Amino acid sequence: MHGFGSAFLLAQVGAHAAQRFAERIAELDLTPAQVGLLRLVATRPGQSQQAIAAQLGTQPTRLVALVDGLEKRGLIERHRNPGDRRLYALELSEDGRALMSRIALTSMAHERALTAALTEGERATLHALLTKIADEQDLTPGVHPGYTRLKGS
Repeated sequence: MHGFGSAFLLAQVGAHAAQRFAERIAELDLTPAQVGLLRLVATRPGQSQQAIAAQLGTQPTRLVALVDGLEKRGLIERHRNPGDRRLYALELSEDGRALMSRIALTSMAHERALTAALTEGERATLHALLTKIADEQDLTPGVHPGYTRLKGS
C-alpha cells in the first residue's frame, strides 16, 4: 500500500476515469450527462421524463434542457404516452440507436484503457468488489451520482 486509503484511491481513480471518459465522448460531441440519458432511454424505452428524472434522482425540470438538446439533434423522440396523454414517452430515434453503437465502442475502449494493468481475472475481481461496495452503499445501478447536479447538460 502506498500510504493512501482505499476510499482515497477510489476517488482518485474515479475522478480520473470520469475525466478520461468525458474526453473520449467529447469526440462524439456528447457530455457524460447526455450519454447517461441516452443509455437510460435505450435500456428502458417509453418512459416519461418524470419517471427518468426519478430514477436519476433529479427534478424533471432539470432534465428538460437535456432532453430538448438531444431531441433537437434528432437522437431522442418524444411520443404521447397512450396511458396518460399528459406525459411524453421517450425513445431513441434511428440516429440515436446508431450513436449508441459508437458510444458502446468508446465505452469498451475506455474500460480496456483504464484497466490495462489488470489481468482478466483481476478485472472480474475488481468489478465484483466495486459492485459489492456500490450495493452496500445503496447506489442506483447504472446511474452516476452527478445527475443530482446535472452539470454538463
